[in-house]
Amino acid sequence: MTANLKQNSSKGHNKCMMSRRDFLLYSGVATAVSIVPLSLFAGTDSETQVEGRIVGYPRKKIAKLSELSDHTPVHFQYPDEGKNAIAMLVKADIECGGGIGQKRDIVAYSMTCTHQGGPLAGAYKVTGDHRIVGQCPFHLSTFDLRRHGIMVSGQAFESLPQVLLELEGDDIYAVGVMGLIFGRMENLIDVEVG
Repeated sequence: MTANLKQNSSKGHNKCMMSRRDFLLYSGVATAVSIVPLSLFAGTDSETQVEGRIVGYPRKKIAKLSELSDHTPVHFQYPDEGKNAIAMLVKADIECGGGIGQKRDIVAYSMTCTHQGGPLAGAYKVTGDHRIVGQCPFHLSTFDLRRHGIMVSGQAFESLPQVLLELEGDDIYAVGVMGLIFGRMENLIDVEVG
């Protein structure tokens, strides 16, 4: 009977119980840089205190909803102006994973291939119900924007990093990145701890 209740519960709401904005706010990642004390090797002779840091992504206005046209990419730099920060926002005219807007069809992704850093700007294509980016000019990797940028062919073994978006009135903001941008050890570079 317990399994039956759990099954009915998920059918009842059929949606995520927390928005991306709430997740970022509740997890403490959406604000500023913080120093957090951590213990390594707790309970052993090698126990050491170190400082960890929590770094928040910048909230950057990248477009206006009223100015978007179906299948016309808007390129922007995010999360900074550093290496491989080129990203693309597109109104795909069909529901996409992680999409915002009334039809959940507005998404943004890094435009650097996750295999060997090939440039993907200008590689957005519409074929029937498919919304893809690719083929990468290096090794032909192709990514499905309807399914969170998952790799569907080629040599890449990771999905395209998805830029998390928020819609506030007519303004579209980039607020984070899901996945590691190619060529970086961490997505945010040159962050000063204050």
